[in-house]
Amino acid sequence: MSTMHDNEPLAEFADLVLNVGRLIRAHTPAGSEIVALTETERQVMRLIDLHPGCAPSDIAARGRLQRTNVSAALRGLEGKGMIRRTATGRQVSVTPTRLAATNLRRLRAAWATELAETMDTDRETLFQCTQLLRALEQRLTEPAD
Repeated sequence: MSTMHDNEPLAEFADLVLNVGRLIRAHTPAGSEIVALTETERQVMRLIDLHPGCAPSDIAARGRLQRTNVSAALRGLEGKGMIRRTATGRQVSVTPTRLAATNLRRLRAAWATELAETMDTDRETLFQCTQLLRALEQRLTEPAD
């Protein structure tokens, strides 16, 4: 059985990941080039990018979000031209649009520029960190049992 002290490195890691994500978003340039999204819209859009064609209920389960919040975010994203909802029988599937792909490319370019100006990390370390975070994201967005 692990103690709280044993888990301190995990708590520190989680705190740093959350804060670094917030700081990167804060440095994202504002303007007409990038479509602004709310925090919930960002979460929902990320899940749609990871799982194109998923149903709104799947988005809610994977993101540990309330269905009403997902519905509101989907309406907002649809209004901004970021997603398309398609009825497939009794289900609805949600897919990103070209605008969403363009927006993500612009965001990633802005983030890469920001980090390139502030980081001096070798590619292998960066690759390992990316793999770790990708594995964490995948585990944390697995559907709840």
